[in-house]
Amino acid sequence: MTERPKALVTGASRGVGAAVARALAPTHDVLLGGRDEQALAALAAELPGARPWPVELTGVTQADVADIDRLDVLVHSAGVATLGRIADQSADVWRRTYEVNVVAVAELTRLLLPALRQAGGHVVCVNSGSGQRANPDWGSYAASKFALKAFADVLRLEEPLLRVTTVYPGRTATDMQRGVRAYEGGEFEPERYLRPESVARAIVATITAGPDAHLTELTLRPRGGPVN
Repeated sequence: MTERPKALVTGASRGVGAAVARALAPTHDVLLGGRDEQALAALAAELPGARPWPVELTGVTQADVADIDRLDVLVHSAGVATLGRIADQSADVWRRTYEVNVVAVAELTRLLLPALRQAGGHVVCVNSGSGQRANPDWGSYAASKFALKAFADVLRLEEPLLRVTTVYPGRTATDMQRGVRAYEGGEFEPERYLRPESVARAIVATITAGPDAHLTELTLRPRGGPVN
């Protein structure tokens, strides 16, 4: 029997990351990356071939990836969003947003490049509609997502043996969206947003498109819901 392909999903304790892990589990052995060890352990118990990979992504080191010698799929789903007007957000907010949404992605990818090259792997960056269009109060988050797009574009050109996909989901029914709606003073209306499972299915579709297909970008919006 051949080994199953291996995937690492960050932000796997909840939301889109957890949904991606569940969608990949039937065909991949999945490393569940995140900080919430209890949530990761509970998810791993559901998924054959999955195991927790507890880590603080902003401090990831070579030692954290030492036992990963081959990696077929790397899904960057972890992220943070702090809304506020530019006049009101300190440098600390910008630094933290970039550390999680950009720097941690770049460093984890760099550390895993040997394993990804070994497998001819696929890197998926879960971006946002804010990575395509910037709106008031979304300055630090949108800037980080535009930077994430640039990272993915450069990685695709520098590593031609890898596939690199940027996925731009619109509003999705996650805890992050609940916080966004609280900031905006509106109701959390999950029926108007994308379901995490729908985003996960789209991500898996990019991964399983076939070895001859390289889907570089994918935009998703909820049907009949908000466009941004």
